[in-house]
Amino acid sequence: MGGDPREFSAPGFEALLRALLDRGYRAMAYDRAEPAAQHLLLRHDLDMSLEAALPIAEIEHRMGLAATYFVLLRSEMYNPFSAAAQIVLDRLHDLGHEIGLHFDAGLYGDDPATLERAGEWECAVLEALLGREVRTVSFHRPAEALQGRAGAFAGRRHAYEPHFFTEMGYCSDSRGAWHHGHPLDHPAAGEGRALQLLTHPIWWTGKGSPEARLHAFLRERAARLDQELAAQCDVHKPGGKRRVEA
Repeated sequence: MGGDPREFSAPGFEALLRALLDRGYRAMAYDRAEPAAQHLLLRHDLDMSLEAALPIAEIEHRMGLAATYFVLLRSEMYNPFSAAAQIVLDRLHDLGHEIGLHFDAGLYGDDPATLERAGEWECAVLEALLGREVRTVSFHRPAEALQGRAGAFAGRRHAYEPHFFTEMGYCSDSRGAWHHGHPLDHPAAGEGRALQLLTHPIWWTGKGSPEARLHAFLRERAARLDQELAAQCDVHKPGGKRRVEA
């Protein structure tokens, strides 16, 4: 049975992509997408979980599609330098997807020159981590100085250029819902114009409401931290169990 393209699930995501392909869309990289063509920009901002990206990336790969996955460099949610994260990032690359920088401007204030230098530094660090060029940036909590910015950021294309954000159709599943309309109902889809489709994989994996998915993510992260803490220090026992001293 096929999924429902209006359902937030892995089968629903695949059904949504198939519906867009059936309308004539073709997945396209940022540096090749044109607003007047039926080009589909598959953008994934990894705000909370790297691991949640893999089921979505596998679906796209099976369908012959390439997406761009934007990774936070400085986040309390995950550590892109960890061994587990490296496995995920390598797998995304092996599946043919691009990895870009998800730049958190909220860490640096609102001064344009400061943001530019920070963006250049973060791109350089991510390139060193990946061993590959970082060509594209998306903004997390975009500063006012970056909203609607024309031209490059840190010498790279960014997802909020007017070329991608206003000249093309734009849809986002922010907070686990299509707050500005479903992609299949977007005027751009009806008119055969390009569409930037922003999704966050955490909303498409797991079950239940957005809040329930976040709670499941929190439990999983807590369990992982519990195990890692025990592995690093024998004072701690998984599950809160402690050694009884003689």
